[in-house]
Amino acid sequence: MRQTPPPSRPRPSASPAPAAPPSGGSLPLWQLLTGCAEAVAAVREGRSLTDVLAERPAAERPGVQALSFAVLRRLGLAQALRKALVPKAPAPWVDALLLSALALASGTEYAGHTLVDQAVEAAKRRARPASGLVNAVLRRFLREQAELLNAVEADPVARFNHPAWWIKRLKKDWPEHWQAILMANQEQPPMTLRVNTRHGSVATYHARLVDAGLLPADSTPPPAQPGAPSPIALPHGVPVHRLPGFDAGDVSVQDAAAQIAAPLLVHAGGQALPPGARVLDACAAPGGKTAHLLELGDLDVTALDADPTRLARVNDTLTRLGLRARTLAADASRPDGWWDGTPFDAILLDAPCSASGIVRRHPDVRWLRRESDIAALARLQDAILDALWPLLKPGGHLLYCTCSVFRMEGQDRVDAFLQRTPDAAARPAPGHLLPVVEYLDPGRADRGDGFFYALLTRTTPGA
Repeated sequence: MRQTPPPSRPRPSASPAPAAPPSGGSLPLWQLLTGCAEAVAAVREGRSLTDVLAERPAAERPGVQALSFAVLRRLGLAQALRKALVPKAPAPWVDALLLSALALASGTEYAGHTLVDQAVEAAKRRARPASGLVNAVLRRFLREQAELLNAVEADPVARFNHPAWWIKRLKKDWPEHWQAILMANQEQPPMTLRVNTRHGSVATYHARLVDAGLLPADSTPPPAQPGAPSPIALPHGVPVHRLPGFDAGDVSVQDAAAQIAAPLLVHAGGQALPPGARVLDACAAPGGKTAHLLELGDLDVTALDADPTRLARVNDTLTRLGLRARTLAADASRPDGWWDGTPFDAILLDAPCSASGIVRRHPDVRWLRRESDIAALARLQDAILDALWPLLKPGGHLLYCTCSVFRMEGQDRVDAFLQRTPDAAARPAPGHLLPVVEYLDPGRADRGDGFFYALLTRTTPGA
């Protein structure tokens, strides 16, 4: 999806959002809290949650991930509480343990006395000298909880659990919606499916989900119409192995907003791209949009990504779905190193971005990004747009998209590109999609992530 990570920060979590934190299962809560504190400390130091979770023992990973997601969604509040209780921050892991316990104690996952007991046990096993501090701080929080929560309410970072610069930017970009966007980022996102229509219809697969008990018997399939997505949203997330025909390539997991890309580009000219049309997916990993393009037509697709490791995921996705594309590990901003000189009929550019539109699924994003990243990413987006434009044949279409709600990574980039590119013309496209707007069909449960779409046509000389 994103060709490269932000220049100064690593990529966000690529893991699906988990359900509410478990009670611990077969593992004691102190053990999960230990791993959660390590994960939170690592994120605060600039590491992606995906990388940190990959290092956890397999038995711990689901529980640690669930706790980490819950804590990162309340990290702003937890930081304000810890500062009020302990003005001088303790050692990083102890601090992260306190933050984790305070974040969870501010929710409804566990009883307060259970959290105190298990957090102290975690401290005794990992940093025994600090166990007294952990015990005293958490017990004081339980005694003074109402007063402490009221005292930090005026702090916007504590109230909205996003960095101050992020809140300020949303206020500027979306003066009528900024609070709703911030609140939506705290929600549990739906699990949304994309049916592989080469294997069967959306209605048929919907019936399979009903038969498997994954959808209510009285639910109705989404309408199928050319040039538009038909996402199916499950009321609850499930492991992919429970999805009928997943291993056979009958279905993929893809957000409703992301499902707009392929049909919009394939039908950009008013009718579907012809068989054999040359299409470039310029920043392809992990491959969801590449696969969707190939599901919609017999296209000659080149899937490009700068990261060979992430490109391997594209190949894995295509293999599972029984599809084929040319995959290249290369930099989209430097086509001289990989382009064969033959123009493309269509280009999909899902550009590197802040990922500010997918915070529901990746709560570490907001804490990994820095304000300076946005301008740096905008420069990278400009560079890739300028580099790819000459590769598009006259009359061809380029779809520019980002999973961002920031205007600097969306409409501002397209406006600037149109100003400096005489042979570029804008075509109807969704523009900015916010996670608070049910833009597919009001009342449906598959409200998508924040995204931006712009469709550009390369005009013919003299036209």
